[in-house]
Amino acid sequence: GYIVLNRPWAFVQWLQQADIKEDYILMAEPDHIIVKPIPNLSKNGLGAAFPFFYIEPQKYESTLRKFFPEDKGPITNINPIGNSPVVIEKGSLMKIAPTWMNMSLAMKKDPEADKAFGWVLEMYAYAVASALHGVGNILHKDFMIQPPWDTEIGNKFIIHYTYGCDYDLKGRSTYGKIGEWRFDKRSYDLTPPPKNLSLPPPGVPESVVLLCPLVN
Repeated sequence: GYIVLNRPWAFVQWLQQADIKEDYILMAEPDHIIVKPIPNLSKNGLGAAFPFFYIEPQKYESTLRKFFPEDKGPITNINPIGNSPVVIEKGSLMKIAPTWMNMSLAMKKDPEADKAFGWVLEMYAYAVASALHGVGNILHKDFMIQPPWDTEIGNKFIIHYTYGCDYDLKGRSTYGKIGEWRFDKRSYDLTPPPKNLSLPPPGVPESVVLLCPLVN
């Protein structure tokens, strides 16, 4: 019932079996659109990651201490990240990935952790695995935007279209209610999006306007 466990398992297999020439790896997702070239943001042995507001290690400290004991350091050593977008040294990821997979399984089997973390459980598992291996992260808020909440592209590198974009024909957001114009990846769970998605009506933010031709 938790398909996201395929992600750490896939990375473990890939790192074991693939002949990876590069020294650094960018982990991204199918709902990431790269809007400009991403430089190597990782340096000094640190990964580079996007901070998610909903990954809150301090809020769940009592639960996380089952997996990140006090002798490993303060709970703030766990960064508010998932595995993507992340730029990381290949050697660091090879150490982290098996722990990330096993941590995901352990958390899923723990009723308290499973209930607390829900759909983002493997994101917590990656953050904990990184901390256990002493791999910190440079937190880059400019790594990506998430429409409709983020309205301007600015200097960002990725558009993450995880949230539904719903508007009336006057360009007003109807978030949480199906709009007269909409783009929501969940509409295409079983079929690809149609060719030539229509552009949103006038007044819709730049980030959503750009999304459609990029998908097209």
